[in-house]
Amino acid sequence: MLVDTALSGNWDAFANALSHIVLPASLLGLVALGYITRMTRSFLLWQLRQDYTTVLRIKGLSEGAILWRHALRNAAGPIFAIVALTYAYLLEGAVLTETVFAWPGLGMYITDSLFSADIPAVLTATLVVGLIFMLVNICAELIQSVLDPRTRLQ
Repeated sequence: MLVDTALSGNWDAFANALSHIVLPASLLGLVALGYITRMTRSFLLWQLRQDYTTVLRIKGLSEGAILWRHALRNAAGPIFAIVALTYAYLLEGAVLTETVFAWPGLGMYITDSLFSADIPAVLTATLVVGLIFMLVNICAELIQSVLDPRTRLQ
């Protein structure tokens, strides 16, 4: 709805659709944000306990510089992997969220197809969700190999 109204230039309908997507998007985003934040904290704490951060502290580097320039850079690869895995939960959660909020989308399509016993539609939508998940994970692995040279293939 958002894309259709924006492309047609119907800005009143766009504002209406935007106001109706705030609550479902916030629900999905907050669930993902909690997990990503917890895992990011865990990865950063692990990096800050490494020997190289002790050496950087002894050399006199500030905690902020150690965190932002070194620890976050080394933890970025696993963080991207967690974000990609979290995307699968967002796809699963979208089915329930779209059904509860009656928002038309892939989740609502899957639910309607299940209730009408349209098995080919359910299988096709499941295949599309699986392909999207695979593409997101491949992109995350490629980004991780760019960020962390230790994970590159020789």
